[in-house]
Amino acid sequence: MRYHIGGLDHQKLLDLYAGMLKPRMIEEKMLVLLRQGKISKWFSGIGQEAISIGVTQAMKEDEYILPMHRNLGVFTSRNIPLHRLFKQWQGKNGGFTKGRDRSFHFGTQEYKIVGMISHLGPQLGVADGIALADMLRRKKRVTAVFTGEGATSEGDFHEALNIASVWNLPVLFCIENNGYGLSTPTSEQYNCKHLADRAKGYGIESRIIEGNNIIEVYTKVHELCKSIRKRPRPILLEFKTFRMRGHEEASGTKYVPEKLMKKWAKKDPVTNFEDFLLKEKVVSEEEIERLKADITKEINENLKLAFDELTVVYNKTKELNDIFQEFEYQKITNNENVKNIRFVDAVSQGLEQSMERYNELVIMGQDVAEYGGVFKITEGFVSKFGKSRVRNTPICESAVVSAAMGLSINGMKAVVEMQFADFVSSGFNPIVNYLAKTHYRWGQNADVVIRMPCGGGVGAGPFHSQTNEAWFTKTPGLKVVYPAFPVDAKGLLSTAINDPNPVLFFEHKGLYRSVYGDVPSDYYTLPLGKASLIKEGESISVVTYGAGVHWAVETLEKHPEIDADLIDLRTLQPLDIETVYASVKKTGKLIVLHEDTLFGGIASDISAMVIENCFEYLDAPIKRVGSLETPVPFAKGLEENYLPKKRFETTLLELNAY
Repeated sequence: MRYHIGGLDHQKLLDLYAGMLKPRMIEEKMLVLLRQGKISKWFSGIGQEAISIGVTQAMKEDEYILPMHRNLGVFTSRNIPLHRLFKQWQGKNGGFTKGRDRSFHFGTQEYKIVGMISHLGPQLGVADGIALADMLRRKKRVTAVFTGEGATSEGDFHEALNIASVWNLPVLFCIENNGYGLSTPTSEQYNCKHLADRAKGYGIESRIIEGNNIIEVYTKVHELCKSIRKRPRPILLEFKTFRMRGHEEASGTKYVPEKLMKKWAKKDPVTNFEDFLLKEKVVSEEEIERLKADITKEINENLKLAFDELTVVYNKTKELNDIFQEFEYQKITNNENVKNIRFVDAVSQGLEQSMERYNELVIMGQDVAEYGGVFKITEGFVSKFGKSRVRNTPICESAVVSAAMGLSINGMKAVVEMQFADFVSSGFNPIVNYLAKTHYRWGQNADVVIRMPCGGGVGAGPFHSQTNEAWFTKTPGLKVVYPAFPVDAKGLLSTAINDPNPVLFFEHKGLYRSVYGDVPSDYYTLPLGKASLIKEGESISVVTYGAGVHWAVETLEKHPEIDADLIDLRTLQPLDIETVYASVKKTGKLIVLHEDTLFGGIASDISAMVIENCFEYLDAPIKRVGSLETPVPFAKGLEENYLPKKRFETTLLELNAY
């Protein structure tokens, strides 16, 4: 292997060598501990150290890096105390995830590292969001994100590179091409000669770098970082390398031809560079031995600290409390100026006033800029807040949600508009696996609101009519809001944006222009997790939300003989179940209505909780009413019978007469 040291002095050469040697020696120790059963799993980066060390040392300490499981050198180069890493791998409280996750599935703001999740693709979009925040603040920084050649087959890879290209984001996309995705060779992963060639399709630059040559990695990345800081833009880097051990230790390497293994063994980045330094008299054998002894001592001392720490003790309250970042609701009331406006106008007002309140709040979504969104909620926002904060996105829901997460990591707020709630399925993974779990895993909040225009009754058919809140109420770590009236829509949206946790904000598009209400003109808030008692009665409890509230009001007005409590839940997570309990204890009868299909809907959980906690108060079976178990049909007659409005009236009369 040839090294062209250029202007690098001896100290820098030694730093690069020591940087590679340390993770190599840690890994060798971890493999011993793995065989002894003292750690549960290991993803080896032996043979790939030059990439992690070269990239990290080429960057500044305040620049974010998003590594993967073969990038131990990123963590050691940022000088994370080894005992914290060892505790992380042993599931100890002194690690970074309090025993809730393992290996490199963590991040740390202190060291500007954002760890991976097993669904590899989303972190590429997260890097976009981090870089976007730097660009909006005019901070001349680079963000580096790692992926393997296998993960480049995921749609998130395409989406993230496309967004970075369109927005000229200062991101280094680092592909570690080590030949195999677990056991699948590159010939079965892609059909181009080099992955770097894909950059042409995104209109960005690329480089192919010899990933086992520490000098080439460091010098080329260092120059690229300086260039990107001056002229922000994304660059795709393909590092040619090889992993000398299995995808993880249990998988082995039997699928690798022996000849190929021997070829790459000769390219070992650590031993080759060591031989070069000895030959050039940059370092002596004695100095190498002293360095190895120092690293061995550091490893052993820190291992003792890790082993001496007690195992994690389960604390139910602590586990539940760590799902969300703590949020202290601030009640803001402004009732002096009240106007009768539409639901859609209330949403727009709440969003606009929040943009005024937070100058680092960014709105992202398809057609949200000059066009104002398909429902015109952000119409006029560009002229007031500028295109940097009201951002049209390509059609790529997954990467946009991931970018919103990146904005949050870098200290900003984001509101993402799903053009229709149905389309959230294309961004499902980062919502339920990234936004929802990150605070529980390593204490990083996701300050993201996802607006969800939803609902049927407008003849929009199977792909523009779903009300899919149950997909998210099942996922710990997400808050779900679903208002029925303009006054609630504005106040709850304001609070959702204030809340530093991820919120799915459902807006029934059938209510947008059909429902009016008196709404304070100035900024105000309403609490999440507090239901609204629309009507009071003694004989039956009606619990619903969204369009169901209006169906229930209409039905009860049609039947004044039914003396009912009518509860509008308003938020589904957190759920105000205590208000439901109090009503049921008073009336003895309960009917739960929602527009979502019946099976697996929130009515099932409410019914179960009431039976578990209020069984002795019930005078009749609980009734659930929801939509038909089919996709949402288009034709008016079909959709009317799909929706539960008529069935609700029939069931309500039956329950009242029970």
